[in-house]
Amino acid sequence: MSSCSGRCTLLALCALQLVTVVERQVFDFLGYQWAPILANFIHIIVVILGLFGTIQYRPRYVVVYVVWAAVWITWNAFIICFYLEVGGLSKDSELLTFNLSRQHSWWREHGLGCAREEAAASFGILQDQALVSGGLCALEHSYVEALHSGLQILGALLGFVYGCYVVSVFTEEEDSFDFIGGFDPFPLYHVNEKPSSLLSKQVHLPA
Repeated sequence: MSSCSGRCTLLALCALQLVTVVERQVFDFLGYQWAPILANFIHIIVVILGLFGTIQYRPRYVVVYVVWAAVWITWNAFIICFYLEVGGLSKDSELLTFNLSRQHSWWREHGLGCAREEAAASFGILQDQALVSGGLCALEHSYVEALHSGLQILGALLGFVYGCYVVSVFTEEEDSFDFIGGFDPFPLYHVNEKPSSLLSKQVHLPA
């Protein structure tokens, strides 16, 4: 019963992670954030692998999911530090776009409750539309991205814990099944081996 509850919890966590990462992937595509796009894509594949391993009782697949969960926690911690500019990082850098474009987070130009106005033209050149920041946003884009990463860390941390539990349960079940001869390809042969040898001895006994 505990094994079933652990499996069901891990399946629910994996499903929730898939929903949240797909939502995040959409906004990263809109902002051309190539590094997060690549990381999200790998995460989706590994979570699906973890789902398959949990359903099909494949502990090796769940182990891959557990290892990736630790990597995913580290990656999202870096994203939080990046947008909150911790440790000398700058959210205005082109690090997440691999220096391929000057695009930034989609939330920077479509922030929650932010006002937008056109920058004044200078010398006859019309500048691009700019987001008016400086206290006019209900929630700054850096905090939106940090909240997204915090949610991913929470899901990955719970997935890591339950993944380790499910792997231990699967391993114990395999060991017990192997102990009772569940993986013996010729159990009847070994059982009948001794009686057949005794029978042959009886045949060769002198009358």
